[in-house]
Amino acid sequence: MKAVGELLKKHDGTLWHVTPDMTVYAAVERLAYHGVGALLVMEGDRLAGVFSERDYTRKITLQGRNSKETRVAEIMTTEVITVSATTRTRECMSLMSVRKIRHLPVIDGTRVLGMISIRDIMNDIIADHESTIASLHSYITS
Repeated sequence: MKAVGELLKKHDGTLWHVTPDMTVYAAVERLAYHGVGALLVMEGDRLAGVFSERDYTRKITLQGRNSKETRVAEIMTTEVITVSATTRTRECMSLMSVRKIRHLPVIDGTRVLGMISIRDIMNDIIADHESTIASLHSYITS
């Protein structure tokens, strides 16, 4: 299994994010634009939280709040679980499963490097399994 820093190399290096003072509506527009389920919430270079579709559905829709009036800071997840670039994908999968989360910000000290999703992890695990199968097949047939 790879370190998540390797997975981040497949991303374009841009930190897709919102700010705490943005409206939830604007943040949802950004989710849709990027085709993702969560965005980093950044205050300058500092990670302030994560904004996800779950935050929207549970804290706006179900509570009858107005997304054009509510700020991201009011509903974002602030107790963010993070990993480092050297964390292995299998450990991330376990962490995501136990904590019931789908996104993990990747940090180096206080510097935010990016965010990986359960999809990134699954793609890596599948690629790893396919490589193992191909190696075993090659070994058996040679």
